[in-house]
Amino acid sequence: YGIATAHDLEAHDGMTEENLYQKIFASHFGHLAIIFLWTAGNLFHVAWQGNFEKWVQNPLKVRPIAHSIWDPHFGDSALKAFSKGNTYPVNIAFSGVYQWWYTIGFRTNQELFRSSIGLLILAATLLFASWLHLQPKFRPSLSWFKNNESRLNHHLSGLLGVSSLAWTGHLVHVAIPVSRGQHVGWDNFLTTPPHPAGLAPFFSGNWTVYAENPDTIDHVYGTSEGAGTAILTFLGGFHPQTQALWLTDIAHHQLAIAVVFIIAGHMYRTNFGIGHSMKEILDAHRPPGGRLGAGHVGLFETITNSLHMQLGLALASLGVATSLTAQHMYALTPYAFLSKDFTTEAALYTHHQYIAGFLMVGAFAHGAIFFVRDYDPELNKNNVLARMLEHKEAIISHLSWASLFLGFHTLGLYIHNDTVVAFGQPEKQILFEPLFAEYIQAASGRAIYQFNVLLSSSTNPATIAGNQVWLPGWLEAINNNKNDLFLKIGPGDFLVHHAIALGLHVTALILVKGALDARGSKLMPDKKDFGYSFPCDGPGRGGTCDISAWDAFYLAMFWMLNTISWTTFYWHWKHMTIWAGNPALFDESSNYIMGWLRDYLWLNSSPLINGYNAFGMNNLS
Repeated sequence: YGIATAHDLEAHDGMTEENLYQKIFASHFGHLAIIFLWTAGNLFHVAWQGNFEKWVQNPLKVRPIAHSIWDPHFGDSALKAFSKGNTYPVNIAFSGVYQWWYTIGFRTNQELFRSSIGLLILAATLLFASWLHLQPKFRPSLSWFKNNESRLNHHLSGLLGVSSLAWTGHLVHVAIPVSRGQHVGWDNFLTTPPHPAGLAPFFSGNWTVYAENPDTIDHVYGTSEGAGTAILTFLGGFHPQTQALWLTDIAHHQLAIAVVFIIAGHMYRTNFGIGHSMKEILDAHRPPGGRLGAGHVGLFETITNSLHMQLGLALASLGVATSLTAQHMYALTPYAFLSKDFTTEAALYTHHQYIAGFLMVGAFAHGAIFFVRDYDPELNKNNVLARMLEHKEAIISHLSWASLFLGFHTLGLYIHNDTVVAFGQPEKQILFEPLFAEYIQAASGRAIYQFNVLLSSSTNPATIAGNQVWLPGWLEAINNNKNDLFLKIGPGDFLVHHAIALGLHVTALILVKGALDARGSKLMPDKKDFGYSFPCDGPGRGGTCDISAWDAFYLAMFWMLNTISWTTFYWHWKHMTIWAGNPALFDESSNYIMGWLRDYLWLNSSPLINGYNAFGMNNLS
């Protein structure tokens, strides 16, 4: 409770709205400082105690070291028993930082140290900015915080656009030349042109020159052998040796994003009277004939004046983006040799899915707080928010129906299959081929299903159009079983996807019900007067246990963790069978629960169990 109230700034004594915004603004600088301090720590420890320079020589065979272990339990006797030649023990890095730094152009420990110091200076600057903006002369005013159009313009153009452009610059000027065996450092980066033609093609409009002569498929990464001169390409697929996206493709993509966002930053009306007004756009969003009420009228003021609403929207967006990161980090690997480091791939997928889960649940928590604290019924009369609250029963019961449908059907199929397999009749299993998903894979160019549609048909206009540019590389990648792009799917995948959908829908049901009932329910019509969380069974409050919006958030958290376990277990087992060269094990055993228990959990449990045997080293000593 103390932690909650300490961070509930708006409820503190003597807090004004302006002061609240200023405090949160200052804390953002502190947050950024912590992030850069942490990344500086990663760089520093690898440079000091890691083996980055050795790893760079042979990324596939050398295990990357995160840092050494200084543990009083690991004494002389353990040193003699467990290590070669009395070398001190180390932690292996499974975070992917080695592959990341290698891809973006790092090659020496000195470069790692320099970057670490650079980030420390940045963190110190941010801490100073945090202090500065709490001083009376440098405190921004409330109107500055609520100037939506200016903020959007600056964040779209300045933050996202220019930073994407800068990153393109880094890739083109540093990462790509280094991947071709050239040295680019502080000593020569201003005098080394990244392309032999220089800027002439840019100014003459002959931009295709920059895409000519890309790296060949025989290019040895990090050397000039088989290297080209192109800097912005659209090759499609992966670099054959590193099994990562082509760096020149990534640079092209990043440049395109920069252009889009820099243009987007000129969209909203500020001091110059041109561009869109967000309020006008929202107020104009009224369904024809008024049959759906006042549409988006009132939303501009509501969102502008509610930090919880803004935070909820931001958390929802970033939650989805983080989950997509988990997916794309292994399916469309951007970092050299990452897809060959299986443990790291599994760790990164799990890491990002968990973060996504916490962010998404947090979105609903702040959405519910918005309804309790910030929602104004007069301002939002008959608009989408009001109408959503008015027919909340329909929304909640539909979600409940979807959850029950998924639960009964998915578990029903698993139980049926379990029973017939247990009685020695596996041929009686009910197995659904995921036809729609296979169709999507086929449309994207996967030939194995023989659907002959779109990109998997050689005569299709889409195939003919892409053949000159990116399609050959893409088709090679999507039909190559050595990568994780569009894995072959079957009935086991169909079932587990529906199990995950069950988890997602139940989580969403609990969260949506908590948020929509946050202002009041039939049992407790005046709930909004009690705040976001409240204890139950006060005088005259019999039976009001566990009905606050906070309780819904608490219960949903368990369902979220449950769902992510199913997701990561599925990912892990499917990949373990592929890595072991035996995907048929997953295909056969994943159709019934006993298969999961026996061939995934039990079959792979001995390393974990042996960590606790008499000879095992554990962290319980």
